[in-house]
Amino acid sequence: MSRVLGVDACKAGWFGVALGDGCAYVAGTIAELVGRAEADGPVDVVGIDIPIGLPDTTRRQADVLARQAIGRLRASVFITPVRPALSAPDHRTASELNRKLAGEGISMQAFRLTPKLLQVEAWARVTHHRVVEVHPEVSFATLAGEPLTASKHTWAGAELRRGLLGNAGIDLHDLGSPGRFAGVDDVLDAAVVAWTARRVAAGEARAMPDPPEAFSDGWPSAIWR
Repeated sequence: MSRVLGVDACKAGWFGVALGDGCAYVAGTIAELVGRAEADGPVDVVGIDIPIGLPDTTRRQADVLARQAIGRLRASVFITPVRPALSAPDHRTASELNRKLAGEGISMQAFRLTPKLLQVEAWARVTHHRVVEVHPEVSFATLAGEPLTASKHTWAGAELRRGLLGNAGIDLHDLGSPGRFAGVDDVLDAAVVAWTARRVAAGEARAMPDPPEAFSDGWPSAIWR
């Protein structure tokens, strides 16, 4: 079985769960995180919960399809800012520029992701790993066979997701010291992203859209499930 890594942003930087040995990692940068994972063995696919492939003047089809796929929890899919908006000095300016170019503003949460989004983009262009974008709620819907309705921030929602992961053979009971730096939602998200990364490695995953879109950055833009 391939060793894969699922990655989610967290307060400390990045949190990752590797499938193949069940190790967890935390680091300040994506490059450092993947480097720590690789020190324990080769990593074939890295799945990351962050947009990869940035639009120029429109909404990404990946975001539209992801929202459709998860139903009631669609608000968890942030609309990806157009590339010019990422250079804006503040959220208001970025949102106004996004509205001018793409017809809609962007949330503060999406704007705050800008440093990490650009960090991943720069790293993905030089790494030898296969890197894919994954959205946790899309993956959980795929794993469950239907969209979930309970938020991961509730006890019921967290327990449901942990049970789904357990049924898929992903044990999250002992994450070692990295588990001290991640929230429950960070762990659940990284683990299900790893589940999709494993499907990508096995040739079982599907891209949304298929084929992926291409913007001026040349990166194939799609969310894998």
